[in-house]
Amino acid sequence: MELRHLRYFVAVAEEKSFNKAAERLYISQPPLSRQIKQLEEEIGVTLIDRDNRPLKLTEAGEFFYEHAIQILRKSDNLRAMTMRKGAFDSSLSIGFVSSILYGILPRVIARFRQVYPNIELKLHELNSWQQTQALTSGKIDVGFGRLLFEDASVRRILLREESLVVAVPLSHHMAQEQLNAQRIDVNLTDLTEERLLLYPKAPRPSFINYVLELFEARNLKPSHFTEVSELHVALGLVAAGEGVTIVPKTLEHLRNQEVTYIPFEDGLLVSPVIMNVRHFDKSELLKTLLEVTYQIYDEEGFIYQREQI
Repeated sequence: MELRHLRYFVAVAEEKSFNKAAERLYISQPPLSRQIKQLEEEIGVTLIDRDNRPLKLTEAGEFFYEHAIQILRKSDNLRAMTMRKGAFDSSLSIGFVSSILYGILPRVIARFRQVYPNIELKLHELNSWQQTQALTSGKIDVGFGRLLFEDASVRRILLREESLVVAVPLSHHMAQEQLNAQRIDVNLTDLTEERLLLYPKAPRPSFINYVLELFEARNLKPSHFTEVSELHVALGLVAAGEGVTIVPKTLEHLRNQEVTYIPFEDGLLVSPVIMNVRHFDKSELLKTLLEVTYQIYDEEGFIYQREQI
């Protein structure tokens, strides 16, 4: 069985016609029919019910089609990733979510440039799901995200668990209580009746889904929440007194003259920081990027578990 057999079969299954599939594949119909017949003989089962018009897959054919699609997709991804790997020595494409860019990622990139001053760096703002797609398509070489998605082609390296904090306007009663030493932390229950500003509105799934799942896991539901386009919009609205939001702790420097940041109780609520790379990619560039990340973590006193590429 060869990949071309799978491509031929998928075309027939989707077009429900040998003639239309042949046109799609730019081959004549008789050779296509012979190839599909050979495939069925090799497997030992009938995949296509030829008595139906339009053609219909047998139960075995339906099963074969679903797996053929996955194999072809992985084959296409492998080709794209390998082509990208061939250009890896002169450039490095990095995907990131905005909250990590506003955190320590700029320092990581600056330190990496000191080691590899002649490597061209290309930055792409992508949410965690888009990073998975971009890695398998060869658009990026590494991604920094906050959500875990299972994909056999992508390795997730948990860099650390970052504490979350609540951003409230200076006039908010929780900010005043903290100022007067009457409050040292907050919990999710305190936020259920607040006007909660969640981000980003799109694309999804993203950090907004993660925050809502934190509530759901504790059988809580925010009474009033508004979806906004991105992090800075949320913090701008907080500064204007329009609500509160939840952000990673490393972002406490943003608008800190207008916004008060309050930690969660016992630091229990965290957001993972994840480095996404292609499985089996052991490039020296990626090893260096991970190493300089750990160097900065050590300097900041962050708690983390070291991994290797």
